[in-house]
Amino acid sequence: MALKQSELILNEDGSVYHLNLKPKDIATDIIFVGDQDRVEKITKHFDSITFSAQKREFKTVTGFYKGKKLSVISTGIGPDNIDIVLNELDALVNINLVTREPKQQLTPLNIVRIGTSGALQKEIPLGTFLLSEYALDLNGMLHFYQIDKFTTPLIENAFIAQTKWDPKKARPLCLENSKTLANRFISEHIITGITATAGGFYAPQGRVLRLPLKDTKLNSSIDSFIFNEHKITNLEMETATIYGLCKLLGHNAVSLNAIIANRANGTFSANPSKVIEDLIVYALHKFVK
Repeated sequence: MALKQSELILNEDGSVYHLNLKPKDIATDIIFVGDQDRVEKITKHFDSITFSAQKREFKTVTGFYKGKKLSVISTGIGPDNIDIVLNELDALVNINLVTREPKQQLTPLNIVRIGTSGALQKEIPLGTFLLSEYALDLNGMLHFYQIDKFTTPLIENAFIAQTKWDPKKARPLCLENSKTLANRFISEHIITGITATAGGFYAPQGRVLRLPLKDTKLNSSIDSFIFNEHKITNLEMETATIYGLCKLLGHNAVSLNAIIANRANGTFSANPSKVIEDLIVYALHKFVK
């Protein structure tokens, strides 16, 4: 059955609404970054560029790196933007945009997020490359989908109990990365952990300017959480939503984080640009290996 125009919104040229892309514009191997200015920091390493477009904060560049076709897309900040980007990317490869009907044969995408993050554990040094083995969704957006069969209730229940999670908030959801894709990036240079995904930058991450926190002890509870030697290593705003939607849509996802701050120690990298550049070079090398 064809999708209604109100559900699958297309631009006049037939491109998907927010990303302004057509199927031919993207590769099946895609790198996500939050900041649109970081797209060029990755694509400057490409051998050639075949496509470039931008609409709002969504900048897409496709090209070749050592013979491999890659797309780099800026998602902007937060789970709501990830919801837009992943649904529209899936539409590009798995829905016929002319007939508006889902395809019988589905195409999986390989999605690698390259982002920055602050560590929550004192023992994680600045400059670390961290791969999110699990992502803990604290923002609630994934509850609007039929996500339950992809979650990890044992970790969720332990987190709820240890942090005394407020039942008025959305239940935390724990999602695992794509093991097959993650194995391509594992090395002695990478540590793994649980990445918590917040729905905002200030109060949802325990920051106080003029507005008081509802739960002043939540951050320390998150920092001290442990389950079978698993700890929450870092906090950001995208990874869990990427993992959850990719599980639902049949895509592969892994999140790589450049640790440029340590909130437990109150420290910040003296040269964050170099840390990010080093992670980009590492990720590109592993992606094409």
